[in-house]
Parts: sequence; structure tokens; C-alpha cells
Amino acid sequence: MLADKDRIFANLSGEGAASLKAARARGDWKNAAKIVKKGGDWITQTVKLSGLRGRGGAGFPAGLKWSFMPKKEGDAPHYLVVNADESEPGTCKDRDIMRREPHKLLEGCLYAARACGAHCCYIYIRGEFIAEREILQKAIDEAYAAKLLGRNAASSGWDLEVHIHHGAGAYICGEETALLESLEGKKGMPRLKPPFPALMGLYGAPTTVNNVETIAVVPEILRRGGAWFGGLGRQNNTGTKIFCISGHVEKPCVVEEEMGIPLRDLIETYAGGVRGGWENLLAVIPGGSSVPLIPKRICDTVRMDFDSLKDADSALGTGAVIVMDRSVDIIAAIAGIAHFYRHESCGQCTPCREGAGWMWRILTRMTQGNAESAEIDALLDVSRRIEGHTICGLGDAAAWPVQGLIRHFRPLMEERIREFSARAGDRDRPRAAAE
Repeated sequence: MLADKDRIFANLSGEGAASLKAARARGDWKNAAKIVKKGGDWITQTVKLSGLRGRGGAGFPAGLKWSFMPKKEGDAPHYLVVNADESEPGTCKDRDIMRREPHKLLEGCLYAARACGAHCCYIYIRGEFIAEREILQKAIDEAYAAKLLGRNAASSGWDLEVHIHHGAGAYICGEETALLESLEGKKGMPRLKPPFPALMGLYGAPTTVNNVETIAVVPEILRRGGAWFGGLGRQNNTGTKIFCISGHVEKPCVVEEEMGIPLRDLIETYAGGVRGGWENLLAVIPGGSSVPLIPKRICDTVRMDFDSLKDADSALGTGAVIVMDRSVDIIAAIAGIAHFYRHESCGQCTPCREGAGWMWRILTRMTQGNAESAEIDALLDVSRRIEGHTICGLGDAAAWPVQGLIRHFRPLMEERIREFSARAGDRDRPRAAAE
């Protein structure tokens, strides 16, 4: 369990104010000038030492990502873009950071920008986050008034301008290159890679895109040292993580805990346990709707980190834990997720555009059992033809929930098909007798 002294987000529950005065009382912006003056290479190396991996879902090492940026600014400026387009169902961690700890995010922007050689930062915020945008803009205004942003930010000698860009609420804009397209005023559709954003990103200039939580933990890493953060959690899965626990639990919540905490401990300690007790658990989606579900037998022992969940044929994703008890129609639940990804597909890639619709239609029939057993294999085949065959990861996000359902609940799907066939046979028998 995470000790209070190691918590990064002291106001995640919202008991304190989000103002600059309150943030400074919690330690934000402390020694900002000293940190920036140590230079971009020192910042990058410290983050590398910490083992920080991206908290937006992919889990790519943050320091390594920053090191891809060109060392010197050429004809084109460098940009830092913060991905606050939190549209993954079940995920609400970034929302709470912007609501309650906005200055941690802004301070992190200054250090990340210094590491990437950027003098301009855009925070791309989800279209539905109206209150969060207003709170964040107020924090930006406070930081400018206190000379923590702008020219000679925090008296560090580094200039940084920070702007908020309000998206339109499209899930696809959570993908970094689609986000960049939207920032440029175009339709949010992913770009082919290479070139990668570090070489040709926003307006064709070198760009780093990071998630809100990733940026917000950087200040404490730089103040306390990379070894401190790297000493929390497990090897290759270091530090703390914000988990969003929802669904059939007694107390849905957003909490910060150490990476590698057992899933059962996380649910029972912070969310009051599964509704009806642990034995009433059916399955958990451990990282937001795009990752494969895991049944109770795996939930009993699995740990919440990148590698442990990968070994369990799932993923940590955004750390959004969606709990489903035995009252859930699991086939209908995955059909609902399939409908979401069908709706949110940008339509650029044929496997995703067509395949997501096929999966949703098959699953909709299977919810009633109106299918043949052979269609389960057909459904799995369609998911595999989508997975890994699209420009961005939305195709994988559409395929993985379906694969998780078949992997763990195929007998249930087959039983429902048999029951439907039996009912259909009973309806046909009186007709046959009459004939």
C-alpha cells in the first residue's frame, strides 16, 4: 500500500482548493527556477531514471520519448502538446487532475517543455470538459500573473506560452496524430507513421505529445529524484498510478496507489469491495473499455501494472477499473462496447470502418443467442483481421474487448446459442404439427 508521504496528488479528493495559493502550500512550483536551470538533458535523464511510463494507455517510457526530439531548434519551433482528451469509457483521472490539481499539470508542462526544447505548449482538452477547462484557464491566468508562465517563466530564463484548445468530443482525437490534425483545424483523423511527431508533428514541426497524468507527476519526480519514483512499484512498472474504480462496487472512486497493487486489494480497500461480496464478481475490465476483460479467477491474484496484466492477456491501459458482478449480461456489455467503437471509428481504415460494424452486429444477435456456434470463430477471425491492421490503435481497441469475451466466456456464448435454437425449435413444432 502507498504511504501518504509518497503520494503525489495531495488534493485528488478535492478537499482543498485548486488555487495557486493552495497549490503552493502543497509544495507545487517549489524550486521551479532551480529545476529548469539544470537543463533539458538533466530533466530527461532524471525522468528516464524514474522509469516513468506514459499514463495515457500505451505505457511508453516518457524520458525516452522526450529524447527523440531534436537537440537543437532549427527553422521550425518545438511544441509540447498535452493530451487532455480523456474519452476512454471508465476513465476520469485526468478530469480530476485538471479540476483539483491544475498547477501540478502546468508546472509539469514547464519542465517537459524545457526537456523538449519547446517554448509553446497546447493543452488539448476534451469537448465535454467545460468546468475543467474553466478551472484550468483560471490556473493558467494565475500562473501568468505570478510570472510562473510566459517570458522568463518562474525566473528560470526559459520562455513558455501555454494555450488551451477545446476539442469537439471525438474519441479518435485521443490518438496523438489525430489530436494534432484537430489542433491544426482539420478533421481528426490519424496520420501514417513515420514520420513520427518528434520529427514532424504540429504544423510540421518537432512535437512531443504526453498525457495529463504523465506530465503532472514530473514535478515531484524532479524534486524528489528519479530513484525515489523508481523505488515505488515493481521493476519496469515503477511509481504511482491513478486508478478509476467504477461499476458494481460499493464506493466508486478515483485513487492514487502504487503500481503493482493486487487488483483485489485495490477494489476492497478503496471501493468498499464488490457489490454482494467478492464471490459475486463476474469480471473486471482493468484499464478502460478498450482492454480485454479478465474473469474472477484471474482477478483473485492479478496485480495492477503493465507487465502483470499483459501476462494475463489484458492491459493496464488508463487504469480505469470497471467491475461487473454476476447480474451483468456479459455478452450484451461487450456488444455495447462494440457499438461505441463502431460509432467512434473515423472511417479512414477499411478493417476498422467495416469490421467494427460487423462485430457489433454479430454480438447484437448473440446477445439473444440468434446465431450459430460457427459464428463465434467468425467473430474472432474478424477481430484478428482488424487488430494490427489499422493506422492507429482504435482498431485494436475495438477488437480486444471481443477477444476477451470469447477467450473467457465462450461456453456462455455457446450455451445461449443452444438455448435460442431450442426455443426456436419449440415454436416451430406446433406449426409442423398443423401442417
